[in-house]
Amino acid sequence: MAFVLEALPYASDALEPHIDKATMEIHHDRHHQAYVDNLNKAIAGTEAENLSLEDIVKNISKYPAAVRNNGGGHYNHKLFWTILGSNAGGEPTGELATAINETFGSFAELKTQLQNAGATRFGSGWSWLIVNAEGKLQVTSTPNQDNPLMDVAEVKGTPILGIDVWEHAYYLKFQNKRPAYLEEIFNVINWDAVAKNYAAAK
Repeated sequence: MAFVLEALPYASDALEPHIDKATMEIHHDRHHQAYVDNLNKAIAGTEAENLSLEDIVKNISKYPAAVRNNGGGHYNHKLFWTILGSNAGGEPTGELATAINETFGSFAELKTQLQNAGATRFGSGWSWLIVNAEGKLQVTSTPNQDNPLMDVAEVKGTPILGIDVWEHAYYLKFQNKRPAYLEEIFNVINWDAVAKNYAAAK
């Protein structure tokens, strides 16, 4: 079964003014579509055609670079769109909030660590909040379209929140000001969605 690009779960202008409509359209309709198309080409005629995206990503060292880059790109963006929303922002509640306070001391410290992980990632990549093998929250970052689910990741775990710090995620609005983007995006993070990911991962 070929992988397909799912529609955004909200209108392309739903994250305005924090993330602009043009960026969302180019990012989803062109960049993400290209990852899906190129992943399908890379796995055509191989056993990976019959595997789930998660199974491919978890064993990414078995596959060529085209599968790593495009499979990671598809997985990462699938998660990214779902943890954003129009009536979002604020702070998490419930079990996730408790776990954040236990691990980081405060939500403010988690935000700082996620922003630092994204701002200091050289070149392109992602900032992540993951559930690690011990069931604990942890912040990490990865280069390019790698993610912590991959067997090649330096820090492994299940991603529950990912922030895209490739320039195509922010350049139209923020130019080279990645820290400004990393501040604005917290206005559209859907913490209810992150909390569901946390409940499923721990």
